Amino acid sequence: MRVHVVSDVHGNTEALARAGDGADALVVLGDLVDFVDYYDHGKGILGQVFGAEKVGVFAELRRGRMGPETGLYLRSLWESLDDPRKVVDDAVRAQYTEMFAAMTAPTYAIPGNVDSPALWPEFAREGLHLVDGQVVEIGGLNFGFAGGALLGRGFVLRSDAPWVPYLRYEEDFAAAVDKLVDVDVLCSHIPPAVAELTYDVVARRPEMGSQALVEAIHREQPRWSVFGHVHQPMSRRVRIGRTECVNVGHFQRLGRPYALTW
Repeated sequence: MRVHVVSDVHGNTEALARAGDGADALVVLGDLVDFVDYYDHGKGILGQVFGAEKVGVFAELRRGRMGPETGLYLRSLWESLDDPRKVVDDAVRAQYTEMFAAMTAPTYAIPGNVDSPALWPEFAREGLHLVDGQVVEIGGLNFGFAGGALLGRGFVLRSDAPWVPYLRYEEDFAAAVDKLVDVDVLCSHIPPAVAELTYDVVARRPEMGSQALVEAIHREQPRWSVFGHVHQPMSRRVRIGRTECVNVGHFQRLGRPYALTW
């Protein structure tokens, strides 16, 4: 049995269409949307709407210490539009139309933080399994899925924002992970809370990993824990007991899937 796993697609539809080649199934661990393209500021939703120059300013602020000026600048961009929510929804739907159509059957997918899971049911079809929070048997092994990323303590998502990322309170995410029992493969968008897996060596800061995933690994002892989210981790692989924990790679840039075989 061969399963290909990808994460952090960020609009790379062309490579996504090839990701299932030679595999019995494809697993997609989220971040389909290309919202801010840090490599080409003219691409991504922000680039298409506001242009490369303004996105370049935002990207520079985002790479810094992430002070309040970052949020204020982004808010000023949104306020320049008559209906920013519609602009974003239309842009996300356009990207999803291409990306979900590119997924080969059977595909098992969960959203990442740069996704709009409320829109996903619009793209449901035969052979495409939307499995956030579920345990699914694939080739005789049980795959457990947990999508989204963690919302930092003290932060509150604004429901009136033009776009709301898929961020979950730590308690809610932990409750979802606790329901994933008897799993052979633990699939998530974010990594377990292990320093080597959460630190981004290019951004030079740690991303939030999940302690609940670490506890699930100790409890379930799956063969694999697979995830993405951190684009340039200090280490792509760490072993916890019998479990191989693997960052499957920044698919937007690499364009190739990670293969699980048994």
